[in-house]
Amino acid sequence: MRSWKVLPGFIASRGNETELKEPMKLLHIDSSIQGEASVSRTLSAAIVDRLRKNNPGIEVTYRDLASNPLPHIDLESFATASAHPVLREFLGADIVVIGAPMYNLGIASQLKAWIDHIAVAGETFRYTADGVIGLAGGKRVIVAHSRGGIYSEGPAAAAEHAESHLRAILGFIGITDPEFIVAERVALGAEPREAAVAAALDRILALDTGVSVAA
Repeated sequence: MRSWKVLPGFIASRGNETELKEPMKLLHIDSSIQGEASVSRTLSAAIVDRLRKNNPGIEVTYRDLASNPLPHIDLESFATASAHPVLREFLGADIVVIGAPMYNLGIASQLKAWIDHIAVAGETFRYTADGVIGLAGGKRVIVAHSRGGIYSEGPAAAAEHAESHLRAILGFIGITDPEFIVAERVALGAEPREAAVAAALDRILALDTGVSVAA
């Protein structure tokens, strides 16, 4: 079941009650080191732009992990006050859009550092006698993922450790249905790159742009 948060100026009715609800909050994360040449940045920006145009009251927070990298965690800083703002930023978001290129078969180390700041026991997951329970469910997460080669099928499929990693860690913290917009073959020449980006942009145009999040 999905519930709706109504943008400022809209009234939500519930029985005989009406209430003005808070605006939706969107967290936009980029991790590519390639700047304007980045495919994942192009796609993540297109996703955010589409969501903003269809929901003009949405509040967007942007974090560029390449230009402003987070420190890799160590024992002294793990889950301390220095990491707290990053975690709160994530927990406060209703929608998270992540630009995630594949580097050396996995995700960027900058993105891994961000994940290590938000995957915190007692905050986004907890251990129980029956196993791990994710605590960060109810968010919509859309990942703009770019890959240089072909990893969706064929001999290299077993070496794909970016999308699979993100699906696993998101599921671990309770986000079990992330949406992926994938562009692959982007390093195989200009024509394959252009075709991959165009196809991914078409999929973005088909995205549900409603402002609902899982209840």
